[in-house]
Amino acid sequence: MSALIAENELVHESGLVWLEDISTLDYVRQSLDRLPTRRGRPAYHRDGRMVGYALLGPGAKPSRSSGTFRRRVFWLLPHDRDTAPEGLYATGVPAEAVDPRTLAPGSKGRKTERSEGGVSSSATRELGTAPPL
Repeated sequence: MSALIAENELVHESGLVWLEDISTLDYVRQSLDRLPTRRGRPAYHRDGRMVGYALLGPGAKPSRSSGTFRRRVFWLLPHDRDTAPEGLYATGVPAEAVDPRTLAPGSKGRKTERSEGGVSSSATRELGTAPPL
């Protein structure tokens, strides 16, 4: 969860890969997963969809006990605002959500007025809906 991700856990990130255009997303969920590799698209085992992931540089060391690497994965659930603009997260966001425009390698990102349901995203405007005030 974003509140639990420490900056020092992200020091070996060399890049972020986006599978979707993040300019249309008000927020993404992020988690720090244990994955078998430093690079490449990880397997995805949640409901919803993966929208991005982090790549690690060669300095990243695997866990001594499991041999896995801790890498961020960015994802959305079927009831998130991008697919259900009037739903549960019409305003507010889940604890692990951040504005994708604030993310960078080594930076955990943050919530913004936009991610919290303030200024409508272009995707919401195109649908002809707006988050409730």
